Amino acid sequence: MRMYDIIMKKRNGGELTTEEINFFIKGYTKGEIPDYQVSALMMAIYFQKMNKRETAELTKAMVESGDIIDLSAIEGIKVDKHSTGGVGDTTTLVLGPIVSAAGVPVAKMSGRGLGHTGGTIDKLESFTGFNVEMPIERFIRNVNEKKIAIGGQTANLAPADKKLYSLRDVTATVDNMSLIAASIMSKKIASGADAIVLDVKTGSGAFMKDEESSFKLAEEMVDIGTHVGRNTVAVVTDMDEPLGFAVGNALEVIEAIDTLKGKGPKDLTELCLTLGAYMLILGEKAKSFEEARGILEEIISSGKGIEKLKVLVEAQGGNPDFVDDISLFPKAKVVKKVLAARTGYVKAIKADDIGIAALVLGAGRETKESKVDLAVGVVLHKKIGDFVNEGEAIATIHSNCEEKTLQSEEIIQKAYGIVDEEVLTKPLIKGIVTKDGTIKF
Repeated sequence: MRMYDIIMKKRNGGELTTEEINFFIKGYTKGEIPDYQVSALMMAIYFQKMNKRETAELTKAMVESGDIIDLSAIEGIKVDKHSTGGVGDTTTLVLGPIVSAAGVPVAKMSGRGLGHTGGTIDKLESFTGFNVEMPIERFIRNVNEKKIAIGGQTANLAPADKKLYSLRDVTATVDNMSLIAASIMSKKIASGADAIVLDVKTGSGAFMKDEESSFKLAEEMVDIGTHVGRNTVAVVTDMDEPLGFAVGNALEVIEAIDTLKGKGPKDLTELCLTLGAYMLILGEKAKSFEEARGILEEIISSGKGIEKLKVLVEAQGGNPDFVDDISLFPKAKVVKKVLAARTGYVKAIKADDIGIAALVLGAGRETKESKVDLAVGVVLHKKIGDFVNEGEAIATIHSNCEEKTLQSEEIIQKAYGIVDEEVLTKPLIKGIVTKDGTIKF
């Protein structure tokens, strides 16, 4: 078998066999096939596309290129959740506790963020002492005993994906449905979950900017999950404005605590109840969406959810007192309000620009070597559809540098669009994709 023939076959619109896909993934991972040939194949795939079978086989080959975490020692159905990104996406910090409190084991492998804020692990490290580095044996024991553990991605998961993504990033071949879907799903499948719930974002703050593309990606990923024997559900959700109000590590953790206490933002609460309900259904703890949602609402109102967060934090070396006393979290030296330049209704908030405003402050990483400042970020006061008076606060900046505060303020001002006429808000949940089909709302 020759790489040249595989490139030519796909260039001419042919369908690659399982053997051909395995050959190029194994050869590239081992360094036996050069970048220039794989670049040519990626461009051929970009233009000629891959069908459902090819996409699923590509995903499987990428999964098998590295470690596959064995979670079979964990009792019950392990349901993982993945978000395609966004701004202010604090869902894991709420979902983990409420879903595990309902009896579904949460064995979550998370990473550090590269972008406007830290990842789930960075956020959890706002709790002094919280540790994600643990042997797999302890990780499994924590899940069996506490029903929840969140660990760092120390395993060599889907190394073919890492190599391919780096290459696609510099050859203008990132934006292909099959390649995006295989990239996401290979890591989820290698993480050992029995079932997967996907939160596919759409809008200005999402990777997929329009709904049509977002639904196509959701369908592609559900097809992959079904093909490899993982029960998979995708929820397509709005990201035309940040989720919740807080953007920044400790600030987002505080917002998650408020949500677990039943006092969180409506959109964050709604999204967590929706995603969590499907996690309960896949985990066979509820038969219908209504039943599952009711269970989760009771867990929040009864305080079981916030107690489970304390259990998670304490089990992994963190200080659970932070949950009841948020003054213990890292604090920024400078707190400055951003005032509306005019009176009117908020028509738009460029979510990605709000993310950049937080990144400028140090809430995220511009490179892998960047150090995250856990205390800084942006808290919004006005969302799309809200009325605001000139001079009223639309956001508050939490910063440790005066110069960065001014840069962030300028970005936030430009991110807000305020108009005279009243603005209708759009639904948060756009639709659901399952192996049985797509329902758009």
